[in-house]
Formats: sequence, C-alpha cells, structure tokens
Amino acid sequence: MRKEYDFSKGVRGKYAKKYKAGTNIVLLDPDVAKIFKTPTSVNQALRSLAKIIKAQKQKA
Repeated sequence: MRKEYDFSKGVRGKYAKKYKAGTNIVLLDPDVAKIFKTPTSVNQALRSLAKIIKAQKQKA
C-alpha cells in the first residue's frame, strides 16, 4: 500500500452482506441482446424454455 492511501474513515464489511448474497451477471451476445432488451424478457424466455425441458424429461 502506498503511504497516500487513507483508509482511516473506511467501514469494515460495508458491502459484505451484499457480496455474500451474490449476483448473477450474464452478458448476452449482441444478436441476442437485440431480441431480449430487458432482464424481464430474458427471464420469461428462460422460464418458458425450462418448462419445455422439464416436460421433455418427464416424457422420457
């Protein structure tokens, strides 16, 4: 650490709870992002696909 860094007013663990909760960030390819412009649209599409996959597995 350099001498000019001042952490005297830092708060230990300020973001620990958020970090522990975690996040899932997924980067879409540009061609897919043109179709799915919002997180809601992506989630709806994935839920629909998940239902199809589940139904196919139950048939097998």
